[in-house]
Amino acid sequence: MKNNFSKRINSLQTSATMEIAARVIELKSNGTDLIDLGVGEPDFPTPEHIKLAAKRALDIDKTKYTLNVGTLELRDAIAKKLYNDNHLEYKSSDIIVSAGAKQSLFNAIQVLINEGDEVIVPIPTYVSYIQMINFAGGKAVIIPTDESTSFKLSPDKLSEHITPKTKMLVLCNPSNPTGAVYSPDELKNLAEVSNEQNIYVVSDEIYEKLIFDDLQIRSIASLDENIKRRTVVVNGFSKSYSMTGWRIGYAAADGEIIKNMAKLQSHSTSNASSISQEAALEALTASQDIVEFMRNKFEIRRDFIYKEINLIPGLSALKPSGAFYLFTNVSQLLNKQFRKHIFKTTSDLILYLLDEARVSTVPGSAFGLENYIRISYAASFDHLEEGVGRIKTAINKLLA
Repeated sequence: MKNNFSKRINSLQTSATMEIAARVIELKSNGTDLIDLGVGEPDFPTPEHIKLAAKRALDIDKTKYTLNVGTLELRDAIAKKLYNDNHLEYKSSDIIVSAGAKQSLFNAIQVLINEGDEVIVPIPTYVSYIQMINFAGGKAVIIPTDESTSFKLSPDKLSEHITPKTKMLVLCNPSNPTGAVYSPDELKNLAEVSNEQNIYVVSDEIYEKLIFDDLQIRSIASLDENIKRRTVVVNGFSKSYSMTGWRIGYAAADGEIIKNMAKLQSHSTSNASSISQEAALEALTASQDIVEFMRNKFEIRRDFIYKEINLIPGLSALKPSGAFYLFTNVSQLLNKQFRKHIFKTTSDLILYLLDEARVSTVPGSAFGLENYIRISYAASFDHLEEGVGRIKTAINKLLA
């Protein structure tokens, strides 16, 4: 059949993990005892008080359209949160609520990027950034990072890759998939380069509450007024409050940027779910003890999986400072003969772990970097113990 589809949709690539995802679905549908360490969502249920707020909203018929940009009450609560937590002063008109942080990211990139604009993306990176840039007609300028820099972008590397066409830097802090966290000083150095070159920053801060080892985190937008004017801060409720399925996120930026994001949203999804907005309002305004409870559990799991994975021959990983992923180096297992197995790519190794260990993970190639796999510790401690044990057994079989 002749391809009559738009250039925009043809520019998009399907997920690099489709084959693995299909295999996971097949195994689960067959009733296979599978340990899923690939999923990027907390295993905790949405906290009860948040669910009760949604139920109350239903009972009093808060089921109608809201303002396209979100209810005033929720935007006011977000503004208060940004002021108290992030030292950022925004008016409600500087905030838009969307159907998930991903929609806020998409809106920001579509609004700011023209055909041929260059967008700097340090890799490894969240899978959707580059596809969003392609869809906008922009060009993703990839800057590889590695373990020597803890997978963080340096100001020198940023400067080297800026051209007259550079329009934006996309920054994920804390990082998916590495768990890297930029220090305030590191952010300050990146902000100075961005200010000098007058480029925008999209700052994805969805994992900001999942920080370990008593580290302090800053939003790059909080460093000075110049960088704030050109930064779109994106956040949401999926990770911190275990609300992935509620599809509720937000962005804060200069009012003119938000106005244009709202214009785009008005012609796509319009307002986010009214029920989800009520749940999000409760999440922000109620006690934050549950957030700290979940963060503490993730830190305990982080410590366990970091220690155990580094004890397995052929595997190594840096200790992540945030999020809930262990980006694991598997280069010692690639392009070698292990009995009947030769793993040319990380996807080959992933499929081996699926079939042999019944454990699902994600190949680093999905995030732009081969030789690594992403292991999620957003699973119960029992599942983590079992999953790590299975991985160890499967790897030891190769090396026996």
